[in-house]
Amino acid sequence: MYGKMLPLLPSRRAFLKNALPAGGLFCLGCCGLFAQERTQTQPKPAGQKHKFQEDSGMSFQEVFKFAYEEFIGLMQFFAGQVGKEKLLEMLKRDSEEYAVREAQQYLKKLQKNDFATFKAQAKEKPSRFWEHVLTKVITEDTDLSFGYKITECLYAKTFRNFGAADIGYAYSCYYDFPAAQAYNPKLKLIRTKTLMAGDDCCNPRYVWEG
Repeated sequence: MYGKMLPLLPSRRAFLKNALPAGGLFCLGCCGLFAQERTQTQPKPAGQKHKFQEDSGMSFQEVFKFAYEEFIGLMQFFAGQVGKEKLLEMLKRDSEEYAVREAQQYLKKLQKNDFATFKAQAKEKPSRFWEHVLTKVITEDTDLSFGYKITECLYAKTFRNFGAADIGYAYSCYYDFPAAQAYNPKLKLIRTKTLMAGDDCCNPRYVWEG
């Protein structure tokens, strides 16, 4: 869930590539698929951005609402069809498979999976995206442990606002556990609180059991 803060995933579920629901993409494409008229493409002046690349003027919170609202509604519908527990298990399996794939790709570039490398990556300055999505502070940093406290999370806020904290946990928060193991089997994540569950913070603590 924490991208650069969990150094396996600087591109975790790359935003609006994997996070945007397929249904949302379909709806966005409907105008083009069913348009009765096609306008002729006009050449753009040199250096001018394509309209797709222009700033939409949306806040981070508005983007998250747009990205997840239909997805959450779809998951809630499926829960009614197949059962809540079955759906949550499916989401957890998806998160686990994604975590392993991302970790494998990341480690190929990193070529190291020791604890010192883990901490060095976790302490790097977060990207602009993660600065606006999370509020965190490091609470522990030793040779065998590393922890931090998350007091604000836009993922938790978004899913909880839609009454879908359980879906949010299975889809997003659960991911952190298999991601840690995929980085290195010696790395163990301990977490007793999450904002997604309604706690006052998330308190992830990574322990090196080598």
